[in-house]
This record gives sequence, C-alpha cells and structure tokens, in this order.
Amino acid sequence: MSDLEIKNKIAESGLVNFDIATLLPKGKRIGIDLKDFLFQEMILKEKDFREKIAALNIDDYKDCYIYIYNSADAIVPLWAYFLITAQITHVTKKIIFGNREDLEVLLMHNAIQTYDFTEMMGKRVLVKGCTEENIPLNAYIELVEQLKPLVKSLMFGEACSNVPIFKN
Repeated sequence: MSDLEIKNKIAESGLVNFDIATLLPKGKRIGIDLKDFLFQEMILKEKDFREKIAALNIDDYKDCYIYIYNSADAIVPLWAYFLITAQITHVTKKIIFGNREDLEVLLMHNAIQTYDFTEMMGKRVLVKGCTEENIPLNAYIELVEQLKPLVKSLMFGEACSNVPIFKN
C-alpha cells in the first residue's frame, strides 16, 4: 500500500468561490395591494382610505420588506402611496412601489453596491452557478460590473464545470 496523499487541486488553486445568494437580504417580503383599501376595489374615498390605513396592524410589517402595488383598474392619487408609506415606514426595512420582482432587484442592487469586494482583488473568482434562492438576473450583471476591474479572472458555474467569463 502506498502513502499517496490525496490533494484537493481546487482548494490549492487559489480560486475564490462566491455565492451571490449570500448577498440576498434576509427577511419577510409582503405585498400590499391598494385595491384592498378602495371602495368596492375601484374608488378611492379619502375618508374610508385614511381609516383603513390607520387601522393597519403595523406589527405585521415589522422588519419586513414591503412592495406596494395596485391590481385594480383604478386611478390612485400619488398621495395615497405617501399615506400608506408614512403609516408603516418606521417599522419596515424597505418599502417600494412595484411588484415582488422589483423589490428583489432593488434589494440585490443595494447589496451589491454596498458589498466590499476588495478581498477578491487580483484573485481568480468563480461565481456559483446553482443557488437555492431566486436571484434577479440583473444582479449577475451588476456583479460583473463590480468584479471586472478587481479580479484576475472571473468564471461562472461550479469548480468542476465552469464557464470562463474574462481574464485581466
């Protein structure tokens, strides 16, 4: 029997594995449909609208990411969005107008823009291809923008099977 040592060539290669899903902010996401605050889901009556907003249980939104949208075929004045935002903004993590996808794009944008990538300076970086999280495609584009001037090379996929993206 020989004393052959098993080497992990991937670990020795100096390759930095980066999982973009680690940047995804944790927390509950809640959608608020303004149609639920409208009279017959069609008409905004200011007094009724204000009463419904005032009756919100703000604890339901504590430390959550909120997206406000309107699924009704009704015109909602801009001040209505101000009013609902003012009611819950002090307990939420973030509020946006739009759908869940819009929220996720913005959250990932903010995460990528504020992440310190300097630890990857001059390194060979592999962005993990498979993740259990639903990552907006735009996040990958922004990630390449951030990494291009920093890293020696960028690859996408898994260590055993990756696609070279660029070399500096």
